[in-house]
Amino acid sequence: MQLLKDLEWRGVIYQQTDEEGLESLLDNNKISLYCGMDPTADSMHIGHLLPFLTLRRFQQHGHRPIVLVGGATGLIGDPSGKKEERKLQTIETVEHNVKGLKAQLESIFDFGGENGAVMVNNYDWTRSIDIITFLRDYGKHIGINYMLAKDTIASRLETGISFTEFTYTILQAMDFNYLYQNLDCKLQIGGSDQWGNITTGLDLIRKMNDEGAKAFGLTIPLVTKADGTKFGKSESGTVWLDPEKTTPYEFYQFWINTADADVVKYLKYFTFLSHEEIDALAQSVETEPHLRKAQKALAEEMTRLIHGEEALEQAIKITAALFSGDVKNLTAEEIKVGFKDVPSFERSSKEATGLVDLLVEAKISPSKRQAREDIQSGAISLNGDKVTELDYQVSGNDMIEGEFMLIRRGKKKYTLIK
Repeated sequence: MQLLKDLEWRGVIYQQTDEEGLESLLDNNKISLYCGMDPTADSMHIGHLLPFLTLRRFQQHGHRPIVLVGGATGLIGDPSGKKEERKLQTIETVEHNVKGLKAQLESIFDFGGENGAVMVNNYDWTRSIDIITFLRDYGKHIGINYMLAKDTIASRLETGISFTEFTYTILQAMDFNYLYQNLDCKLQIGGSDQWGNITTGLDLIRKMNDEGAKAFGLTIPLVTKADGTKFGKSESGTVWLDPEKTTPYEFYQFWINTADADVVKYLKYFTFLSHEEIDALAQSVETEPHLRKAQKALAEEMTRLIHGEEALEQAIKITAALFSGDVKNLTAEEIKVGFKDVPSFERSSKEATGLVDLLVEAKISPSKRQAREDIQSGAISLNGDKVTELDYQVSGNDMIEGEFMLIRRGKKKYTLIK
């Protein structure tokens, strides 16, 4: 299928500056195009993914993606989506963040081959520009009235905007012009909040290059959830791509818990499954929603893409163990990941102790009487196995790899014994 038609089917096109012109360009040429992000943190979160996955779709159709990390613009701060000034970051913080983002972006794109991705940092071509050059060569081309009409700036006029953030759109326009002149970049894509910055870049290209200079802009819609809550948040907070911030298991759980009302949209947005595969999963949502085939496919595709096959297998293993209650085959590391948010109790001694006493000591059962009733009724499981012996002695042999033991009371109440 023709690329733009595929993007339309997936619902990832929000705005285009020249639909017919871009369609003609893509039909007859292999182009370079870019998408950028500022290093406001040392990790991307899933809210950053859609524009870059869209950029990857262009690469799959033979075009060359340019991935820009804004080492310079990150020092300034994009006013879009903010009601007040961003706190300025130090150069050291920005450089640290750039390294983290580069590593993650390298896992999304293919950097080899004829149309291998190119990664650039706008600090490389802006750090040597002095203020006079900036004002004469760039500022002269962009009118104040033109900038005031931009939503990102107009929305800040009542609360106030500094000259620093006011000039952000010029810096991003300079990026587009630089890439147009030096890497033959003909298209910029970004989130819907970047429309004003993109069109400023197109205006600068038109004014600073030969007559007939032509480039294009395309924006991606804001990702929303059907229930109105914010996309990209789990119960424990932001869903990061960094496995140290959000484990692959937690990442997998976020996607597998997607609501039926959202899952087909997310399959189109985020995965590289074919139309036929997605249509079949959409049918499954309608006819057999209890099987959650679409959610499983979404979670597997996204976890494999970001964290790899091994991490996906571990996430599935932990999920299955939690669902069945059979946790004794998990490693200590897998238990640490899967049960990081459950209540825990640290024993002060490694000596054997009665299970009844431990249940009370760890506040799993409120009293010895209740603890005995829980054991006799089969409500207590130790590492997935029911224990019904009142005189059972808990020892080091019950600790998984000598580190952890899991006690479950009832169906869902877990306590991690360290």
